[in-house]
Amino acid sequence: MGKYLESRNEEIKKYFKILCSEFPEWIEEYIAAPELQRIGRIGNTCGTEYAPFFNVRYFYSNLDHSVGVALIVWNFTHDKKQTLAGLFHDIAVPVFKHSIDFMNGDSEKQESTEEKTVSIIQNSKVIMKLLARDKIKLEEVSDYKLYPLADNHSPRLSADRMEYNFSSGLTFKRVWELDSIKEVYNDLTICKNEQNFDEFCFKNAKICEKYIKTVSKLWPCWICEEDRTTMQFLADMCKSLNIINRLSVDDLYSKSEKEILELFENNGDKYLETAWKNFKKCKKVKKCGGYVDDKYCSNVKTKERYLNPLAMADGSPRRIYDISKKAQKCIDKYKKISKGGYYLCFDFEFKPYKN
Repeated sequence: MGKYLESRNEEIKKYFKILCSEFPEWIEEYIAAPELQRIGRIGNTCGTEYAPFFNVRYFYSNLDHSVGVALIVWNFTHDKKQTLAGLFHDIAVPVFKHSIDFMNGDSEKQESTEEKTVSIIQNSKVIMKLLARDKIKLEEVSDYKLYPLADNHSPRLSADRMEYNFSSGLTFKRVWELDSIKEVYNDLTICKNEQNFDEFCFKNAKICEKYIKTVSKLWPCWICEEDRTTMQFLADMCKSLNIINRLSVDDLYSKSEKEILELFENNGDKYLETAWKNFKKCKKVKKCGGYVDDKYCSNVKTKERYLNPLAMADGSPRRIYDISKKAQKCIDKYKKISKGGYYLCFDFEFKPYKN
């Protein structure tokens, strides 16, 4: 057992074994690259585990997520190029992950931080040496969107979405047990979708229906008022520290979240330090009719995250929404929830610094 896998907790080890019964030892050398080790210090919940509103069971990193995606791809394809594209897909993630997309004004698509992927891989001596050894070109692994099993258009089921819907249901909000994950995962196969691309498909529509009933409990968490206000607050803290030259953009890609949290607490600016202390004591988020001058207010919209997978019905793959009233009800219920645009407030005063 390699160093990375050995260091995971027992539940993650068992979970990974469900995703792929034999861990591909060849990816351990890639995992050991400093650029991937860096994202092992970044949580997969976009900083929300540091907020007082959530009770995350244990730390699950972006590296864990990326390895999980790679294991899914390898399990179904045994293709090194597709597997590495899955492993590298979050290599450019900054601290607090998609919260930095909020800082960049990209809260609805959450793709602004992906642009550094090619340069990070290209500048990695370890990864480039391994790719040369394995006779793999940079352009074959630097964009996982090339491989529809790894990534595709939402709300289709891809390895990326599958993994974070599994792991978030183990760590962020407990909706899964390992035996349930195994049941739904083992029902998956690959078929051609409406555009004739490969996509994961459930062999049994009833199991797909069970899957949707479970994961739909997670979807509101990623758009809830506490989640999107926390992400915007973290973004505003980082931007404010950048404006006063205490935090560079490069720091977001080189420092650990622990180091940034320490900077929030001790940065020499009493106003920002007080805001962070108040945030950690905050009990709830309030919905406001408009902007409130003496509170921390935001009106950010966020990304829609739900799934409408394929399932076999009468011998052909169809969207579960079209064949299951139970799944349809779960999806429709989620889509009626507001994704934001109105003002939300923390019960303390904080105005982010502006350029």
